[in-house]
Amino acid sequence: MTSRSATTTAPATTHLSWITLALMTTSSVASLRSAPTMAVYGLACVFLYLLPALLFLLPTAFVAAELASGWEGGVYRWVGEGLSKPLGFLAVWCQFAMTIFYYPSLLAYVASTFAYLIDPALASNGPYVALVIVVVYWAGVYISAKGTKTVAGLSSTGLIIGTLIPGVLLVALGIVFLAQGNSPAAPMDGGHLLPAWTGVASLVLIVGNFLSYSGMEMNAVHVSALRDPGKQYPRAMTLAVLLVLSIFIVPAVVISWVVPARDIGLTAGVMQAFDGFFTHFGIGFLTPVLGVLLVAAALGGMLTWLAGPSKGLVLIGRTEGYLPPLLTRVNANGVQRNMLVAQGVLTTILALLYAFIPDVSSAYWILSVITTQVYLIMYVLMFAAAIRLRRNRPDHPRGYRAPALVTLCGLGTVSSVAAFLIGFIPPDQYGSGNRLGYILLVGLGLGVVGLLIPYLFFRLRKPHWKTEEITPIIRPHSFDESID
Repeated sequence: MTSRSATTTAPATTHLSWITLALMTTSSVASLRSAPTMAVYGLACVFLYLLPALLFLLPTAFVAAELASGWEGGVYRWVGEGLSKPLGFLAVWCQFAMTIFYYPSLLAYVASTFAYLIDPALASNGPYVALVIVVVYWAGVYISAKGTKTVAGLSSTGLIIGTLIPGVLLVALGIVFLAQGNSPAAPMDGGHLLPAWTGVASLVLIVGNFLSYSGMEMNAVHVSALRDPGKQYPRAMTLAVLLVLSIFIVPAVVISWVVPARDIGLTAGVMQAFDGFFTHFGIGFLTPVLGVLLVAAALGGMLTWLAGPSKGLVLIGRTEGYLPPLLTRVNANGVQRNMLVAQGVLTTILALLYAFIPDVSSAYWILSVITTQVYLIMYVLMFAAAIRLRRNRPDHPRGYRAPALVTLCGLGTVSSVAAFLIGFIPPDQYGSGNRLGYILLVGLGLGVVGLLIPYLFFRLRKPHWKTEEITPIIRPHSFDESID
């Protein structure tokens, strides 16, 4: 864990350029995985991406930058200092717990993409998807437990081979497709810039975009490594936001050109678009190649982030005594293997949803919503802590001060609460399933994982669970350092 001091000056060689920070942020946030979700709205997906960017993405990026430049230790320290230690534990738990739901949904995308290398019909086969999730996840746990150093470099590689290259290729093929005189599957006129209003449910998919933009706060810990944070951080975030929006919006629009909304699968839409384009141009043999690239990128991202949130939780468990020693032990490689195994058991149970819910897209959406619900609790706590810290500790040294902090926090909080409430409304794409069952399932997942479990850990904590003292470490930021 990297700490900072107001009197510590990093040598010139450790400074980050604002362009580097922008690319790091883009790599951690943007992907093609969410494009099918918004492609069902056609041209209206532009509005549905821009709205959460203004109301959530920008507040998250700039508020987290101020917190990270003043307090080391991540969200636990921010919320713990601003509100209380128990709420700090809840915040870091939600940051960890959201990965329990995130990985099944991510690996469902991997399974559906991989199906195009074998049999496209498998993309909607629940038992197949569940099997892939279980096998790939436990393989990732095994690799992570070995402390493989090469895993860290897969993030930037995945951005290039699995996001930028396929994204540029998809856009290029889409332009050629239209240039040949083909009509897009979705209307592209000005009358379709806004989604058709058919009730609140018609806008529910926007909730998924809040999670798509989550993670901007992670790279805010690098703000102190900039030469002039006050000027360079806003510049870096502006570039990152433009890149992220481009990666999200343009491929989604292109997918809507070739795949009718009624035929878009929430987990396999990207491959559907590529397969449609490749078939149209007579180069269908490239579909498996793109499948490999997309799978490799997703797996690289999974391995890169697999142990991160759990490592932070283990550190808090050891220093504050919130978790039993059985969960906070590390192996010879310094990896929290027991925590990864416990997380894997829950992930396996959730993976079985894909085997028992007939519509794979519905299972994918339910897990994505629960992921968003749990993570949004952390954001509400973060915004509240930022306001309290600015008011109660205005003279505390900060490398960066967010402009109009109260307004940003207000926007972020209102947006998070609104998204939280909307998440309980079944989307049109959920189909004819039992809506009450949907609400109960989402509420149960949120209540048990996001609230009940951390409450029990806190109430049942024992003095002897505290096995490590917090030792402040003062050293300059470095691009090569791993920041928990």
